[in-house]
Amino acid sequence: MANIDIPSEVPVRCLPHSNNASMLAGGLFLMGLAAFVIRLGQDPDSAWINYVSNWLYFTSIAIGGVLFAVVTWITKAKWNWSMRRVSQSFAAFLPISFLLLLPMLLFLREGYFPWIEMMASDPIVQKKAAYLNIPFLAARNVAGLLLLFGMALYFVYHAVRPDMGLTRGHEEGDPGRATWRERLTQGWLGQEQEEVNSYKRMTTIAPAFVIVYALVMSIVVYDWVMTLEPHWFSTMIGPWFFMGAFWGGIACTTLWSLYLRTKHVDFRNHIGLQQRHDIGKLAFAFTVFWTYLFFGQYLVIWYGKLPWEQAWVVNRSDPETWGPYSILVIVTCFVIPFAGLLGRKPKMKPKLLAFFTSVIVLGLWLERYGMVAPSLWHEGDPIFTIWQPLIGCMFLGLYLGSVRWFLSTFPAMQIWQPMQDPETLEAELVASD
Repeated sequence: MANIDIPSEVPVRCLPHSNNASMLAGGLFLMGLAAFVIRLGQDPDSAWINYVSNWLYFTSIAIGGVLFAVVTWITKAKWNWSMRRVSQSFAAFLPISFLLLLPMLLFLREGYFPWIEMMASDPIVQKKAAYLNIPFLAARNVAGLLLLFGMALYFVYHAVRPDMGLTRGHEEGDPGRATWRERLTQGWLGQEQEEVNSYKRMTTIAPAFVIVYALVMSIVVYDWVMTLEPHWFSTMIGPWFFMGAFWGGIACTTLWSLYLRTKHVDFRNHIGLQQRHDIGKLAFAFTVFWTYLFFGQYLVIWYGKLPWEQAWVVNRSDPETWGPYSILVIVTCFVIPFAGLLGRKPKMKPKLLAFFTSVIVLGLWLERYGMVAPSLWHEGDPIFTIWQPLIGCMFLGLYLGSVRWFLSTFPAMQIWQPMQDPETLEAELVASD
């Protein structure tokens, strides 16, 4: 990841607008919405399981991509300079994600949260009443996600703002780009001062964002996954969930970057071997880390052999029901990407890299469903139905449309580059002497 050559003049390139892509995103959304409405009439509990698991997945991918941009900013990484904007673009889905959360808070009660009925007679659940109540659940989810998403948008805003001063005259007749440039340059202080201000503010908020990310994402998985089996608890499910989201953000950044390479020669030149190799190594590394967190949680439960801890694992390992599905999750989240990305060639060949990161993305989607559905499953119910991917199309269409809008409106490669800290520069000069 050393000796990265960043050009002195980064070309101003946006993802070209595409009516076909817009129609595809819109069509997916409408198909998914129709599927959700139909399933809601047939089996409301199943419909909401599909809705929540897809919301957890796409929210994870979006905020995980922003976290990837934040973490590489904190570490002052240069290798991903041509991919930064791709990771930042995932923030466009966050306001939509927040709106999609509201129906969950408004309509989900006893059919989704078993602890509501158990509260009247179960002494263990009664001891958790201070945490397990709908008003507090709604308050912490709304407040936590507003804070987390707000910080993400604030970070991305300051990443994009300096570029607006360098894109005058590059609107290519697009009124949307011109409008957003005017909005984002209100109170403009000059190019140099704007870059300095953005650098300082992004550097200040980035560490705080990481802490808030870990806290809020843990709350999300506690509320929408762990409380579905109110006697069960795990201190590892939070890290397992939010690091899986980070891994998904890396995998989707890879796929969007490879997609950009097909749209213009500038993208193809600057998202090159170095970038593909480095992000491929990260995708491989977090394949191992995901497995470590999964096994770390499983090992403690297996070793302790406590009934209320074992229940969650037993429900997902029964060979007659959820066992084969759990094996499929392990195969797609570990076996295939680990074996596929182990060598150097798959990380550098675009088609191979796209295939193995697509397997990761699929595996995480299956994992999110496997976190929710087995806890609410009843004997005789199907394990997996076509409604899960159909309802997922609603979220997929919104995600694809929002990210593509962002990359079509703002430069898809960050034009301004962060200044070098005086302390870092001084250290490098001393080392070279």
